[in-house]
Amino acid sequence: MPIIRPSSDLRNNYNEISEFCHKYKEPVYITKNGTGDLAVMSIETYEMLVGKFELYTMLEKGLDDIKHGRVKPANEVFARIESRLRNVKV
Repeated sequence: MPIIRPSSDLRNNYNEISEFCHKYKEPVYITKNGTGDLAVMSIETYEMLVGKFELYTMLEKGLDDIKHGRVKPANEVFARIESRLRNVKV
């Protein structure tokens, strides 16, 4: 269940909101004039969410590359690398 607080609580109860965000790793929703305005969360939670978004974006790109044939099978790539390494003169 989301925690919803009025914007005045940011000024009057900042420490309480901060402790909640750090303890429960969840955002607190802030209203302004009775309407949703902000979501406040700890830096750790924010970085985790951004990291997940970046990972999902990379996975989506990889799946799209596979779907459109822009990726070669790993065994072909490794075979080509091994072939090149055998031909390197030391």
